[in-house]
Amino acid sequence: MVASAQPAMEPPGPQRVPRRQATEAEARALASTLRLRILRLCLDDELTNKEIAHRLGRNPGSVLHHVRRLVDTGFLAALPERQGSRGSREIPYRATRKSWELTGPEERLPGLPSPPQVMLQTFLEELAEAGGEMGNASRLALTLSAEHFEEFTERIGGILDEFAARPPDPDGTRWSVFFAMHEDRRGEHTS
Repeated sequence: MVASAQPAMEPPGPQRVPRRQATEAEARALASTLRLRILRLCLDDELTNKEIAHRLGRNPGSVLHHVRRLVDTGFLAALPERQGSRGSREIPYRATRKSWELTGPEERLPGLPSPPQVMLQTFLEELAEAGGEMGNASRLALTLSAEHFEEFTERIGGILDEFAARPPDPDGTRWSVFFAMHEDRRGEHTS
C-alpha cells in the first residue's frame, strides 16, 4: 500500500485582535484629523498641551479642547502633574492605544466624515509634514471572492495587530502605516 502525500497546510497567519464597536462619543472624538494627530504625537512620548500645540503649530487654547475630548473618551491619559521649566505645573498626556481596539460604528454618524476618510486625510497631513517622502508604497489590483477578501483583510490586519502589540524598538525609526482598500470600478461610468 502506497501512502499518498497530503498537501502541506500553510500555517495560519497572524490572528486579528478582537475589537469592539466604537460608541457614538468615541466615534465623534476620532472624527477629527487634529485629534488623530494628537494621538500619534502622544503614542510614544508624554507631552503637555503646550508641547502638543507647539508641534502642531496651533494655539494651545484650541488644542486643549481636543486634548480634553480625548481624555474624556479614554484615548489620552493624563499623567501625574510635573513641574515645568519655569516652575509652572504641567500635565503630560500619553495615548492609551484604545483606538486600535475599536471598529467604526455600523452606521455613519450624521454630519461626520467616515472613519477611513479621516484616517486618510490624517495620513496625508502627516506625510506632507514629513516632506512627502514615503519609505515604501505598493499598489495592487485583485479580484477576490467574498471568502478570499475576508481572508486577505484578516491576514493583513493580523500583521498590523502583531506589530502594534510590540513595544517600540529603543533605537528604531518611527514609521507611519496606512492600509486602505476600495472597490475597483475601472471602466465603469456612473451617472
